[in-house]
Amino acid sequence: MNRPPRVVTFGEALGVLRTDRIGSLAHLGTLAVGTGGAEGNVAIGLARLGTPVTWLGRVGDDALGRRVLRELRAEGVDVIGIVDGDAPTGLLLKETPSPGHTVVTYHRAGSAGSRLAPDDLDVLGLTAGDILHLTGITPALSDSARDTVDCALDLAETAGATISYDVNHRSRLWRGRDAAAVHRRIAARAHLVFAGDDEAELLAPGGGGPSARAAAIAALGPTEVVITRGAAGVVALVEGVSLSFPAVRVDPVVDTVGAGDAFVAGYLAERLAGRNAATRLGTALRTGAAACLHPGDWEGTPTRAELAAVSSGDPVVR
Repeated sequence: MNRPPRVVTFGEALGVLRTDRIGSLAHLGTLAVGTGGAEGNVAIGLARLGTPVTWLGRVGDDALGRRVLRELRAEGVDVIGIVDGDAPTGLLLKETPSPGHTVVTYHRAGSAGSRLAPDDLDVLGLTAGDILHLTGITPALSDSARDTVDCALDLAETAGATISYDVNHRSRLWRGRDAAAVHRRIAARAHLVFAGDDEAELLAPGGGGPSARAAAIAALGPTEVVITRGAAGVVALVEGVSLSFPAVRVDPVVDTVGAGDAFVAGYLAERLAGRNAATRLGTALRTGAAACLHPGDWEGTPTRAELAAVSSGDPVVR
């Protein structure tokens, strides 16, 4: 059966409990319930921009797992949800002890998401027009999750699909292991790599500014390297052409968690649509900025209509 090109991603899904006002979990009495996980955040961001997207993952046979699957489907994501009756859905706790400062704590050891296995990917059916999007969180979760990433890379290469890799380094997940070697190995097989300033250092240690690091990462193999620099904007090297753009300013910044995922969603949506590098980066900067205006991990990611309204500068939508 013929279908349009899509973005395919897989990884850990999480329940999210966050404080609903400024203060510490040590003292506040109520929490808001949500969901998160980098790959799911990207999938929702893509679906909101009208991009076909498939997410695959494992969740526990519990209320948080059911909520994860329901919210992804409600946002228009094609969901391949594997319910694991032997492990719980992972949990993220988020608190804002002071304005503009977020503290995130994970409870994910032995979670359903960490039990991803290569056989889980048998139903993906990647084709040459697809983009496979991976993050550096998944191979850090467990040996079987790392093997699943390797299997996905093999499947994508066999199908001729484009491979996208967001380093998304989480140092606590890599304790006692050489994260840089794994990140470099995956980046070398990817066509497109996203990295923050510190993550670019992992891939390309040594001196030089962001443009030099982008070139060093490109030397590993990817033809597109995007280095996100927070308030300093973005630097990219796309098929040998250097680009840089300032950040999109928003006020107030409520929560930056999930902004990187929204950025990736904006870029991949435009790439799948065949738009040029400048358009991809422009949309990515705006989607990432919009996500900072909401305390949820993905709830602030804009639709196309909302993105146009933000870009117009008119505070009133009529």
